[in-house]
Amino acid sequence: MTRGGGPHTINTMVDVATAPSLLPTLDNARTRELDKKHVLHSWSAQNAINPPPVTEASGVRMTVDGTSYIDFTSQLVNVNIGYQHPKLVAAIQEQAGRLMTVSPAMANDMRSEAARVIAEVAPDGMNMVFFTNGGAEANENAIRMARLHTGRHKVLAAYRSYHGATHGAITLTGEPRRFGSEPGIPGVVHFFGPYLYRSPFHATTEAEEGDRALQHLREVMVAEGTDKIAAIILETIVGTNGILMPPDGYLRGVRELCDEFGILLIADEVMAGFARTGEWFAINHWDVVPDLISFAKGVNSGYVPLGGVILSDAVAGSFMDTAYPGGLTYSGHPLACASAVASVSIMKEEGIVEHARDLGERVIGPKLRELAQAHRSVGEVRGIGVFWALELVTDPDARTPLTADQMNQVAAACKGAGMWPFIAGNRVHIVPPCVITEEEFAEGVRALEDGLAVADGFVAGS
Repeated sequence: MTRGGGPHTINTMVDVATAPSLLPTLDNARTRELDKKHVLHSWSAQNAINPPPVTEASGVRMTVDGTSYIDFTSQLVNVNIGYQHPKLVAAIQEQAGRLMTVSPAMANDMRSEAARVIAEVAPDGMNMVFFTNGGAEANENAIRMARLHTGRHKVLAAYRSYHGATHGAITLTGEPRRFGSEPGIPGVVHFFGPYLYRSPFHATTEAEEGDRALQHLREVMVAEGTDKIAAIILETIVGTNGILMPPDGYLRGVRELCDEFGILLIADEVMAGFARTGEWFAINHWDVVPDLISFAKGVNSGYVPLGGVILSDAVAGSFMDTAYPGGLTYSGHPLACASAVASVSIMKEEGIVEHARDLGERVIGPKLRELAQAHRSVGEVRGIGVFWALELVTDPDARTPLTADQMNQVAAACKGAGMWPFIAGNRVHIVPPCVITEEEFAEGVRALEDGLAVADGFVAGS
């Protein structure tokens, strides 16, 4: 077949197995050289970093610059299904042979099926999906939908939060990573969520913390004008800022406040969704139904970029006769959607959601609490499923956080023992792929203990 009479012949029946590769093979030195010369890395001063090459990965292990590590990071807490799952890889290869791309204005079998299977595991009454390329875009579109649905413009978000790095999403983000991008979009107001270990409300119990956090939220809402607020967006379980578990009753209370004032509740499940907490969505633990759910990461473990927003039937109704004024060239990309269809199927077939729940209750939680008893540097253990954090302190009474330099030494000790850790502030987050076995977890914990031994050396009086 020829196109436009040109000289290039396009063979539509290429045998992929025998076709010559167009991809070079680079050694680690060349990878580093080209990375330094051409790649601008996020959140980094380029001269201060030297990113190590990842050459291969399988299951819960990755090879970094020639050394194999058990991965307690899931990269950015997204490789829920593990690396190179053969069924998921095969599904992506199959879809690549069927159809690689199609406009979002067209219908496509994999897009339709991906929306169906995602809606199927979502809370009741949430049946429509808008696809994006990742979590930040999902949150951007969620707040746009909320504003259009309500006719209001303000959005409330927590200070201890991360919602993405696009212009609107970074404004929603409460933590310091937003500072370099300010001023952001108008109408975003921040509030304090519950965090008993460092309570902003001087609470002494989980119940007090939850009640006082809700009272604070009500006061912020009233001060901002309840009839001006379109939505509250919150991470169901705060992720990068500490794996902060909401006290029982808190999310229910937020839902009730939203209902009282006609405000939409947006659950950011980008990090917590799709098996990470032992549920399809973390909000299911508290039997609360939001109006919008943003997702990404675990939906297909990052094998192909994909995110989206799940809409309640009421919100979706706003766009049945009035156009939704937004879109993305790659919204519902067939390759990405095929990977999501396969991923959800694999999670069901292999019981990955149930495995994550069981492992968290029976193995991870008890073991981390045991470590806390053995190591003075562990100020608190928090988590659920395969989503945990150890908060490290130099003074258990004053709860003084370890410094960045001290945490770097903790990380180095873990790596030296064969485990790649997730370090955020003064915390080690325990977030391996959700498919990790008890034996693999035990291996990673042995390396973690080397890191905690280093942390103990920083404790006052050691």
